[in-house]
Amino acid sequence: MARILLIGGHGKVALLLAPLLVARGDHVTSVIRNSAHEDEVAATGAVPLVADVEQFDTDQLANLVSANDAVVWTAGAGGGSPERTYSVDRDAAIRSIDAAVQADVRRYVMVSYFGASTNHGVPPENAFFAYAEAKAAADEHLRASGLDWTILAPSTLTLDAPTGLIDTHAAESESVSRADVAAVVAATLAEPATIRRTIAFNSGDVPIAQAIV
Repeated sequence: MARILLIGGHGKVALLLAPLLVARGDHVTSVIRNSAHEDEVAATGAVPLVADVEQFDTDQLANLVSANDAVVWTAGAGGGSPERTYSVDRDAAIRSIDAAVQADVRRYVMVSYFGASTNHGVPPENAFFAYAEAKAAADEHLRASGLDWTILAPSTLTLDAPTGLIDTHAAESESVSRADVAAVVAATLAEPATIRRTIAFNSGDVPIAQAIV
Protein backbone atom coordinates (compact mmCIF):
# COMPACT_ATOMS: atom_id res chain seq x y z
CA MET A 1 0.00 0.00 0.00
CA ALA A 2 1.26 3.45 -0.93
CA ARG A 3 0.15 6.69 0.67
CA ILE A 4 -0.70 9.14 -2.10
CA LEU A 5 -1.43 12.85 -1.68
CA LEU A 6 -3.53 14.34 -4.50
CA ILE A 7 -3.30 18.13 -4.66
CA GLY A 8 -6.33 19.43 -6.50
CA GLY A 9 -8.50 16.62 -5.24
CA HIS A 10 -11.81 17.98 -6.55
CA GLY A 11 -10.59 18.33 -10.13
CA LYS A 12 -12.11 16.12 -12.80
CA VAL A 13 -8.95 14.03 -13.23
CA ALA A 14 -8.41 13.62 -9.48
CA LEU A 15 -12.00 12.50 -8.92
CA LEU A 16 -11.43 9.76 -11.51
CA LEU A 17 -7.96 8.92 -10.22
CA ALA A 18 -8.75 8.46 -6.53
CA PRO A 19 -11.03 5.41 -7.01
CA LEU A 20 -8.39 3.71 -9.18
CA LEU A 21 -5.77 4.12 -6.47
CA VAL A 22 -8.11 3.12 -3.65
CA ALA A 23 -9.22 0.01 -5.57
CA ARG A 24 -5.65 -1.28 -5.72
CA GLY A 25 -5.13 -0.70 -2.01
CA ASP A 26 -3.47 2.71 -1.85
CA HIS A 27 -4.34 5.21 0.87
CA VAL A 28 -5.36 8.44 -0.86
CA THR A 29 -5.62 11.89 0.70
CA SER A 30 -7.24 14.46 -1.57
CA VAL A 31 -6.43 18.09 -0.84
CA ILE A 32 -9.33 20.44 -1.58
CA ARG A 33 -9.84 24.15 -1.06
CA ASN A 34 -13.62 24.14 -0.51
CA SER A 35 -15.10 22.20 2.39
CA ALA A 36 -18.36 21.93 0.43
CA HIS A 37 -16.63 19.33 -1.72
CA GLU A 38 -15.73 16.96 1.13
CA ASP A 39 -18.62 14.54 0.59
CA GLU A 40 -18.00 14.26 -3.14
CA VAL A 41 -14.32 13.55 -2.57
CA ALA A 42 -15.02 11.08 0.23
CA ALA A 43 -17.31 9.18 -2.13
CA THR A 44 -14.24 8.32 -4.24
CA GLY A 45 -12.72 6.48 -1.30
CA ALA A 46 -10.16 9.20 -0.66
CA VAL A 47 -9.80 11.08 2.60
CA PRO A 48 -10.65 14.75 1.97
CA LEU A 49 -8.29 17.30 3.48
CA VAL A 50 -9.29 20.96 3.34
CA ALA A 51 -6.26 23.19 2.74
CA ASP A 52 -5.68 26.18 0.49
CA VAL A 53 -2.32 25.40 -1.12
CA GLU A 54 -2.31 28.83 -2.76
CA GLN A 55 -1.98 30.38 0.71
CA PHE A 56 0.31 27.80 2.33
CA ASP A 57 4.01 28.54 2.63
CA THR A 58 6.65 25.86 2.03
CA ASP A 59 6.79 24.76 5.68
CA GLN A 60 3.02 24.34 5.81
CA LEU A 61 3.09 22.38 2.57
CA ALA A 62 5.91 20.21 3.91
CA ASN A 63 3.68 19.30 6.86
CA LEU A 64 0.91 18.54 4.37
CA VAL A 65 2.96 16.18 2.22
CA SER A 66 4.96 14.49 4.99
CA ALA A 67 4.18 10.84 5.77
CA ASN A 68 3.11 10.26 2.17
CA ASP A 69 4.94 8.15 -0.37
CA ALA A 70 4.04 10.28 -3.39
CA VAL A 71 2.56 13.62 -4.35
CA VAL A 72 0.39 14.11 -7.42
CA TRP A 73 -0.23 17.68 -8.55
CA THR A 74 -3.49 18.03 -10.48
CA ALA A 75 -4.42 21.47 -9.15
CA GLY A 76 -4.87 24.61 -11.23
CA ALA A 77 -6.44 28.03 -11.23
CA GLY A 78 -8.84 26.88 -13.91
CA GLY A 79 -8.32 29.68 -16.37
CA GLY A 80 -8.87 32.50 -13.92
CA SER A 81 -6.97 35.78 -13.94
CA PRO A 82 -3.31 35.74 -14.97
CA GLU A 83 -2.40 36.73 -11.41
CA ARG A 84 -4.16 33.72 -9.92
CA THR A 85 -2.80 31.44 -12.65
CA TYR A 86 0.74 32.42 -11.69
CA SER A 87 -0.13 32.14 -7.99
CA VAL A 88 -1.47 28.58 -8.25
CA ASP A 89 -0.01 26.93 -11.35
CA ARG A 90 3.48 28.35 -10.86
CA ASP A 91 4.11 29.61 -7.34
CA ALA A 92 2.08 27.12 -5.29
CA ALA A 93 3.25 24.25 -7.47
CA ILE A 94 6.88 25.27 -6.99
CA ARG A 95 6.38 25.54 -3.21
CA SER A 96 4.84 22.06 -3.18
CA ILE A 97 7.91 20.70 -4.98
CA ASP A 98 10.20 22.39 -2.46
CA ALA A 99 7.99 21.00 0.30
CA ALA A 100 8.36 17.47 -1.05
CA VAL A 101 12.14 17.93 -1.04
CA GLN A 102 12.00 19.28 2.51
CA ALA A 103 9.80 16.42 3.72
CA ASP A 104 11.83 13.83 1.79
CA VAL A 105 8.81 12.63 -0.15
CA ARG A 106 10.71 11.48 -3.20
CA ARG A 107 8.00 10.59 -5.71
CA TYR A 108 6.25 13.49 -7.43
CA VAL A 109 3.96 13.31 -10.45
CA MET A 110 3.01 16.56 -12.16
CA VAL A 111 0.06 16.73 -14.53
CA SER A 112 1.07 19.29 -17.15
CA TYR A 113 -0.08 19.61 -20.76
CA PHE A 114 1.02 18.56 -24.23
CA GLY A 115 3.50 21.13 -25.54
CA ALA A 116 4.47 22.59 -22.17
CA SER A 117 7.92 24.10 -22.51
CA THR A 118 9.85 27.29 -21.86
CA ASN A 119 9.72 27.58 -25.67
CA HIS A 120 5.95 27.18 -25.76
CA GLY A 121 5.52 29.83 -28.45
CA VAL A 122 2.29 31.27 -27.03
CA PRO A 123 2.21 35.04 -27.69
CA PRO A 124 1.91 37.30 -24.63
CA GLU A 125 -1.41 38.71 -25.82
CA ASN A 126 -2.96 35.24 -25.90
CA ALA A 127 -5.18 34.34 -22.95
CA PHE A 128 -3.28 31.04 -22.63
CA PHE A 129 0.08 32.79 -22.13
CA ALA A 130 -0.01 32.96 -18.31
CA TYR A 131 -0.84 29.27 -18.05
CA ALA A 132 1.87 28.29 -20.53
CA GLU A 133 4.43 30.37 -18.63
CA ALA A 134 3.31 29.07 -15.24
CA LYS A 135 3.37 25.40 -16.21
CA ALA A 136 6.75 25.75 -17.93
CA ALA A 137 8.25 27.27 -14.79
CA ALA A 138 6.78 24.61 -12.49
CA ASP A 139 7.86 21.78 -14.78
CA GLU A 140 11.42 23.11 -15.00
CA HIS A 141 11.58 23.51 -11.22
CA LEU A 142 10.47 19.91 -10.79
CA ARG A 143 13.07 18.63 -13.26
CA ALA A 144 15.79 20.42 -11.28
CA SER A 145 14.50 19.32 -7.88
CA GLY A 146 16.33 16.00 -7.56
CA LEU A 147 13.03 14.27 -6.78
CA ASP A 148 11.85 11.07 -8.47
CA TRP A 149 9.62 13.06 -10.78
CA THR A 150 7.42 12.33 -13.73
CA ILE A 151 5.74 15.02 -15.82
CA LEU A 152 2.65 13.87 -17.65
CA ALA A 153 1.62 15.99 -20.61
CA PRO A 154 -1.80 14.97 -21.92
CA SER A 155 -3.31 16.64 -24.96
CA THR A 156 -6.75 18.32 -25.04
CA LEU A 157 -8.90 16.75 -22.34
CA THR A 158 -12.31 15.27 -23.09
CA LEU A 159 -15.08 13.68 -21.05
CA ASP A 160 -15.10 10.58 -23.25
CA ALA A 161 -15.18 7.09 -21.74
CA PRO A 162 -11.82 5.52 -20.95
CA THR A 163 -10.18 3.35 -23.58
CA GLY A 164 -7.06 2.29 -21.70
CA LEU A 165 -5.10 3.08 -24.86
CA ILE A 166 -2.77 6.00 -25.55
CA ASP A 167 -0.13 7.22 -28.01
CA THR A 168 3.12 8.57 -26.54
CA HIS A 169 4.85 9.17 -29.88
CA ALA A 170 2.58 11.70 -31.59
CA ALA A 171 4.17 14.96 -32.69
CA GLU A 172 0.94 16.96 -32.49
CA SER A 173 -1.55 17.43 -29.69
CA GLU A 174 -4.90 15.83 -30.34
CA SER A 175 -7.14 14.72 -27.47
CA VAL A 176 -7.42 12.20 -24.65
CA SER A 177 -10.12 11.46 -22.11
CA ARG A 178 -9.72 12.58 -18.51
CA ALA A 179 -10.46 9.01 -17.50
CA ASP A 180 -7.47 7.80 -19.48
CA VAL A 181 -5.33 10.55 -17.95
CA ALA A 182 -6.33 9.29 -14.51
CA ALA A 183 -5.36 5.77 -15.56
CA VAL A 184 -1.99 7.03 -16.82
CA VAL A 185 -1.31 8.74 -13.48
CA ALA A 186 -2.18 5.55 -11.62
CA ALA A 187 0.04 3.44 -13.86
CA THR A 188 2.88 5.96 -13.60
CA LEU A 189 2.89 5.84 -9.81
CA ALA A 190 3.38 2.07 -9.99
CA GLU A 191 6.04 2.09 -12.73
CA PRO A 192 9.63 3.04 -11.77
CA ALA A 193 10.56 3.25 -15.46
CA THR A 194 8.62 6.55 -15.65
CA ILE A 195 10.88 8.31 -13.16
CA ARG A 196 12.62 11.43 -14.49
CA ARG A 197 10.68 11.35 -17.73
CA THR A 198 8.26 13.69 -19.43
CA ILE A 199 5.50 11.69 -21.10
CA ALA A 200 3.32 13.50 -23.63
CA PHE A 201 0.36 11.56 -24.93
CA ASN A 202 -2.84 11.49 -26.95
CA SER A 203 -5.53 8.88 -27.09
CA GLY A 204 -4.11 6.01 -29.14
CA ASP A 205 -3.94 2.27 -29.62
CA VAL A 206 -1.27 1.09 -27.17
CA PRO A 207 -2.25 -0.18 -23.69
CA ILE A 208 -1.27 2.36 -21.05
CA ALA A 209 1.02 0.03 -19.06
CA GLN A 210 2.94 -0.78 -22.24
CA ALA A 211 2.98 2.79 -23.59
CA ILE A 212 4.64 4.40 -20.56
CA VAL A 213 7.68 2.14 -20.28
